[in-house]
Amino acid sequence: MSTITIVWIALPFFLGFMIYLIPKFAKYLAICTAFASAIYGLQLLVQQAPLTLKLLDSLGVVLTIDQLSGYFILTNALVTAAVILYCWQTDKTAFFYAQSIILHGSVNAAFVCSDLISLYVTLEVSGIAAFLLIAYPRTDRSIWVGLRYLFISNVAMLFYLVGAVLVYEADHSFSFTGLRVAPPEALALIFVGLLTKGGVFVSGLWLPLTHSESETPVSAMLSGVVVKAGVYPLVRFALMVPEIDPIVRIFGVGTALLGVFYAVFEQDTKRLLALSTISQLGWILAAPVVGGFYALTHGLVKSALFLIAGALPSRNFKDLQHQSISNPLWIALVIASFSISGFPLLSGFGAKVLTTKNLLPWQAIAMNIAALGTAISFAKFIFLPHGGTTKVKPGLWAPIILLIGGLLIANIVYYEAYTVENIIKPLVIIGIGWLAYWLIFKRSILKLPRVLEEFDHLIGVMSLILVLLFWKGLAWLGI
Repeated sequence: MSTITIVWIALPFFLGFMIYLIPKFAKYLAICTAFASAIYGLQLLVQQAPLTLKLLDSLGVVLTIDQLSGYFILTNALVTAAVILYCWQTDKTAFFYAQSIILHGSVNAAFVCSDLISLYVTLEVSGIAAFLLIAYPRTDRSIWVGLRYLFISNVAMLFYLVGAVLVYEADHSFSFTGLRVAPPEALALIFVGLLTKGGVFVSGLWLPLTHSESETPVSAMLSGVVVKAGVYPLVRFALMVPEIDPIVRIFGVGTALLGVFYAVFEQDTKRLLALSTISQLGWILAAPVVGGFYALTHGLVKSALFLIAGALPSRNFKDLQHQSISNPLWIALVIASFSISGFPLLSGFGAKVLTTKNLLPWQAIAMNIAALGTAISFAKFIFLPHGGTTKVKPGLWAPIILLIGGLLIANIVYYEAYTVENIIKPLVIIGIGWLAYWLIFKRSILKLPRVLEEFDHLIGVMSLILVLLFWKGLAWLGI
């Protein structure tokens, strides 16, 4: 298994460079890489014993591959496969496919890291690959959005790297377990870097512009898997160092509420999906022990929604309310929206129930409010007029069938969720959300300010406030 793991980690990078040598096979090499990861991820889900690979044991440089990794890896595999299928009949060059699987490989590597220095390397590689994909159209707008993303990402990782050095100074190891004895300033710097990289809480407000202005397949990858490379370490921290669990949960609740607060008032389809991503990342962090399953469900549904949104005749909900979209497109949109809202028969239902069962008492009310906000937000998609004709590119349906099929199959994972009590509660929340949409939010014209999303504020104000917040918060918790 150790040899297979090493080959699997190296495969995307090897094939990524092979694409430049044999560009006419780019699509085939990319799709094979994604399916190889899917097989590996599925194997991890059925394998009980975790695998540990000690690269530099004296420095605590270790890889940990277990069921949690399996959920994240499978998410990455399915989303990448869907994006490759979506682009199959387009004129995307070998460069696009090469960067896609290099991004895929670096994110996979992040999902098996349990030390700070390996994680730093994988996150930096993923940041460069993501930048190249964002800037791929080579327009002035895409280059600016890409450079903005790269700058924010690099500054965030600079904070992180300084924190990692402080952890090593305290523990003489880069292992995640060293966080237990790390000084508060080290934890503050590491968390600021990962919160920004993962798009969590106020640090996540770089995310709406980046995800909404990128090309449709790139938006699907960013929202489906790339942000999870920053969230995964936070989940792993909480599981390996119990003292950090309360901090991760606090940020999970705050993120879930912040994202959904913006989303319910948003009138742009892609921005709503990006803001919803912030909120859904909060659900992953709110109950770290089951965060892997929620990450899988969210990755599938959000990628599907971004691909579908790219086929809609407009990005403005006000315009869409006066245009009828085709029935097949509307049905796919409704199924995905039902899943993220927590409707039974789809994996979003089981993920929300499982997460709710693992919340602490103080989290329950806030997360129910977040669930209500999600139902309101996606009612905007569910109640769009339909029955018209919408031109849809031929490559759309294969990835949508893959992703929605994944939502249906993943629903089996937590079949214990299907009790009368568990079914009634989300249906009531969804019903109240739909009623609130019709009575209040459908006619709402409130536009929230975007001042915190402006480039001038993203690094300076957010990072300084978060460093101070963590410093005082960690001291208060006595860590």
